[in-house]
Amino acid sequence: MIHPGLVSVTFRALTPEQIVVLVRQAGLRGIEWGGDIHVPHGNLARARQVKELTQEAGLSVAAYGSYYRAAHSEADGLAFERVLATAVELGAPTIRVWAGGVGSAAADSAQRARVADDLRRIARLAEAAHLTIALEFHGGTLTDTAESTRRLLDAVNHPHLFTYWQPPLDRDTADCMADLRSLLPRVTHLHVYHWRPSPMERLPLADGAARWRDFLEIAAGVAVDRYAMLEFVERDSPECFLRDAATLRTLVAPAR
Repeated sequence: MIHPGLVSVTFRALTPEQIVVLVRQAGLRGIEWGGDIHVPHGNLARARQVKELTQEAGLSVAAYGSYYRAAHSEADGLAFERVLATAVELGAPTIRVWAGGVGSAAADSAQRARVADDLRRIARLAEAAHLTIALEFHGGTLTDTAESTRRLLDAVNHPHLFTYWQPPLDRDTADCMADLRSLLPRVTHLHVYHWRPSPMERLPLADGAARWRDFLEIAAGVAVDRYAMLEFVERDSPECFLRDAATLRTLVAPAR
């Protein structure tokens, strides 16, 4: 089943309390809490507070959106154990991480191996804590294409490693649909947005409803629970968020 949700970094200027109120008002069901502002890595007290706040509102913690970069963050002073401990206190079932800091076209075999090795290590740690790891599907990393993402997942070969998915701005709808199909069933959650690629402009989700209906139908073809979560809206506006949330609820309903 696909549940509608929000990525909290959509509203970095708002407090967790304000975000929970908005998500309830929007009729969404879960929140991916970000590790930069709302639930900072290592702040266990804040993680417990946000967990309680979320649950008391009748919402779910969909994931912990960390900024851990495989094969990079440990050297930069962010130990994965600190991220994991925060996710455990938050009650997050999965931790979103980034697949290194180099795009697939520029990465050599040694760089790919270092990222895979670190992902295997943190997937084992997550498994011991009964959590999963999911890769951000994003440019500038080894998950910038579906093919590179599949290669990486295969190289790590760990049952607790998955990937997010979102439509790259430079891919047409048919290609995005093929990419999503190729990554199933290893996709956990989807980040939902509708943007014009050039010049970059955020648009109402309703303008992209037809393509998102196709994406969600594909995702619903694998019978697992996952979230489709709004990520960024026009003008960072709560009003635009509520509008897009209404569209998302309509799109998710038949995909369930």
